[in-house]
Amino acid sequence: MPQPAEVDHLVIAAASLAEGVAWCEATLGVTPAPGGAHPLMGTHNRLLNIASDAFPRAYAEIIAIEPGKAPSRPKTRRWFDLDDAALQAALAQHGPRLIHFVARVPDAHAATQALAREEHAHIDRGPLLAASRDTPAGRLEWQITVRDDGQRLFYGALPTLIQWGAVHPTDAMPASGLTLRSLRVAHPRAPALSAALSAIGMGRLPVDGGPPNLVAVFDTPRGPVTLESKGL
Repeated sequence: MPQPAEVDHLVIAAASLAEGVAWCEATLGVTPAPGGAHPLMGTHNRLLNIASDAFPRAYAEIIAIEPGKAPSRPKTRRWFDLDDAALQAALAQHGPRLIHFVARVPDAHAATQALAREEHAHIDRGPLLAASRDTPAGRLEWQITVRDDGQRLFYGALPTLIQWGAVHPTDAMPASGLTLRSLRVAHPRAPALSAALSAIGMGRLPVDGGPPNLVAVFDTPRGPVTLESKGL
């Protein structure tokens, strides 16, 4: 049996980080906390603590391509499909959008191997990359699955996998006034997605049939707010 996986963070993409911050203030009623840069991917972010009893240590990441910064990995694309022209066009036209989520696992290597087995359709979640960032609370170190083509898979409904070191971002992240109430995923190949989620220890996550979608419901200072990916 796989060890349980948990929702680590939600990924909200924006055409620019400034636009992401303005969207967050207008939509969720709060200002995201400082984040940092990811030289490995040429991106930067802002963060929001969204932990709740149902989703302990969860946070939201507002992420964008950092102007003038290219990924330090040669001949590869940025994570979360951020180099995808259609995604960038949608963000430019419609504004920031929930596009993906990341699952925290106790053994990322074992989880990627589980996805690659034949009974789970040989899913290639990508190699494990080591990354780190210094923060006032200590050095963040993690391993994360990133495909060379940057694809999220299942239109974002199959999570990227992450394994943290001794320090987790929420250890020093202030309360934001937001909590994550629920998360659901949908995909036309719901049985295949359910099998893949079960393989990584996330079989309890609700999976619906239908067009690709992530649906996250938050309790905010303005009341409940629902974010959807709608196939991005």
